[in-house]
Amino acid sequence: MHYQPTRRVAIIGSKRIPFLRANTSYADSSNQDLMTATLQALVTACKLEGVCLGDVSLGAVIKHSRDWNLARECVLGSGLSPETPAFDLQRACGTSLEAAILIGNKIALGQIDAGIAAGVDSISDAPIVYSDGLRKILLRSARGRSLGDKLKPWLGLRPRHFKPAFPGVVEPRTGLSMGESTELTAKEWAITREAQDELACHSHQHAAAAWEEGFYSDLVVPFAGADKDNNVRADTSIEKLAKLRTVFDRTENGTMTAGNSTPLTDGAASVLLASEDWAREHGLPVLAYLSYGQAAAVDFVKRDGLLMAPAFAVSKMLKDANLSFADFDLFEIHEAFAAQTLATLAAWEDADFCRDRLGRDAPLGPVDRAKLNVKGGSLAIGHPFAATGARILGGLAKLLEQRGGGRGLVSVCTAGGMGVTAIVEK
Repeated sequence: MHYQPTRRVAIIGSKRIPFLRANTSYADSSNQDLMTATLQALVTACKLEGVCLGDVSLGAVIKHSRDWNLARECVLGSGLSPETPAFDLQRACGTSLEAAILIGNKIALGQIDAGIAAGVDSISDAPIVYSDGLRKILLRSARGRSLGDKLKPWLGLRPRHFKPAFPGVVEPRTGLSMGESTELTAKEWAITREAQDELACHSHQHAAAAWEEGFYSDLVVPFAGADKDNNVRADTSIEKLAKLRTVFDRTENGTMTAGNSTPLTDGAASVLLASEDWAREHGLPVLAYLSYGQAAAVDFVKRDGLLMAPAFAVSKMLKDANLSFADFDLFEIHEAFAAQTLATLAAWEDADFCRDRLGRDAPLGPVDRAKLNVKGGSLAIGHPFAATGARILGGLAKLLEQRGGGRGLVSVCTAGGMGVTAIVEK
């Protein structure tokens, strides 16, 4: 441990590769391939070749057992000094934002001077494993002492044992997928199909405009023949989105479609954090500062919506920081689904919810939509689970630097009924 008067945590730079729909150009690339390329780009941009950083934290939600030391392996291929330590972290969709908070805490307390937070996910290279039945046969055979003991378990082998087990997105506690869970939240908060399609349309329009104006040109580096996010639809419209069929509730009561939900996405993102002194010594500019971070969880089995934890995390974080929504210039709210984003916004405006659940005398209030996800959100850009937090941090830091100052709020919901939030300032 290392304790001293806290230091400000500077966001120095950020790089990511294009976020692509699963099973497109990254179909033959692994998590390690995607993450290593992203780290290499950050190392090159910040002139860190051979530099030993204090720590690197990154992770993936969907990964093979061979990736048990993914962070360290990626660092060894990044161009950083081989003496740079690294550790894996996983908090579902909040992985890279949580990594940034942990690295930031180490910097603030003086334990390290600089570090990288990152995340990656490849749905295209998802692990496919044999059934538990075959696994048990293999293990019993391996434990056998004699040849007979080793062969005997195989007498129970049946064709069903060869059926592979695919990774799923179903919550073990409820048996519901994230989309099915969010359909329940949409109904609870009376989130309409029209409102969801409108948010999705704005997400695509903002992302397309950002790409057109060159906002992402220095944040995104080409990889595997791709040079931009391939889910952004510049020509989408509310009318086109309205024609899509619902996918999680196919009855007339369903509201969620492929158009107002994030697609399965491959990608990786990274952000460099440091103390001000370290940045100055290395001739690197400070884009912004990571000043607060908060995590929360809800009882999604008996009480709250699966993805509603950020409503609680943001409230607690603002109490700690003595801030209100009026003090923010930008809001970056992860759009796992349009319904989840809108439900969270509705909760912050609801007097009963804010009083009974958040312990507030008055609602947090509305979020100015003109300040929300102004360069596009996950509905348009895509959502490689563990990478989204770093993507948001890097983009928000650049926005604040371009504006010459300001304050931004970050909110990311995650599987398991959790949420991770942060405040970025300049």
